Amino acid sequence: MRRTRSGAVGAFALTFMLLLGACGGSDDDGVTAGQSESKGTCAGFKGTEELTVGGTNFSEQEIVAELYAQCLQAAGYKVDTKLKLGAREVVQPALERGDIDILPEYVGTLLTYLNGSPTTDLPKTLSDLKASLAPKRLVVLTPAPAEDKNGFAVTKATADRLKLKKLSDLQPHAKDLVFGGGPECPERPLCLQGLEKTYDLKFKEVKRLDSGGPLTKDALQKGDIQVGLIFTSDGAVPARNFLVLEDDKKLQPVDNVVPIVRQDVLKGDVEPLLNSISAKLTTEGLSELNKRVDVDKADPDDVARDWLKANGFT
Repeated sequence: MRRTRSGAVGAFALTFMLLLGACGGSDDDGVTAGQSESKGTCAGFKGTEELTVGGTNFSEQEIVAELYAQCLQAAGYKVDTKLKLGAREVVQPALERGDIDILPEYVGTLLTYLNGSPTTDLPKTLSDLKASLAPKRLVVLTPAPAEDKNGFAVTKATADRLKLKKLSDLQPHAKDLVFGGGPECPERPLCLQGLEKTYDLKFKEVKRLDSGGPLTKDALQKGDIQVGLIFTSDGAVPARNFLVLEDDKKLQPVDNVVPIVRQDVLKGDVEPLLNSISAKLTTEGLSELNKRVDVDKADPDDVARDWLKANGFT
């Protein structure tokens, strides 16, 4: 379960109420992720059009794409799915051509792909992303609170022992702790350099392992390192009792999950339906879904079906 990214984490502000009857994309960028009004169930929406939901080739994308597709189907839409299409360099052109109509994306990573610069400000990043996609007739809907981005984790045992909840809590303890991350982490401004500059964290030792991969996760679980680079929605977080520390000084850019939809199919209840899913999708919830697929080896469509039922959508 992984995608290529330039590194991200962040916070967001401002509020915004989405008009559920709207047929087009929302123009107001003053938005708190997930804060859009919804009817609460997929069956409360109605549609007859044919739609294709796409996704790239990692499990989180399959799960979120299935959430969109199954809810649309329950609302009466005729839905096809095209999953595991490959990297963003393949999927984005497919969306622009109309080979697919709807795609789960990530606000910061997509903006970076489009040669933009994501920030820790969600409304600003969202505004820039909308401006970049508008000429392509692609609409950015309301982002979910859920983010899949770079984070820094400890075991819950370490968190309890040192009373850690946020990254700034590490400052008095870093000198006694070993940090682990990717080989390039010490030279990256959003990794070790950023931790030193933004949080004044100087660790006892730094181990070059991998970027949120098995080496880092195993070392963290075994106690070979006490702080590790890990992706915030990784299924290993709940599976291994890790705690991703809050980025309270906003080192990382935002990277919220967000539906991207072709303007030509954004009619009827497509927008409020997808936004209602976003409103309930949290980082912790996404981690649990990823755990079921990546760790427990459940099928993504079954995992999506269970989530929709548990959250009152179907």
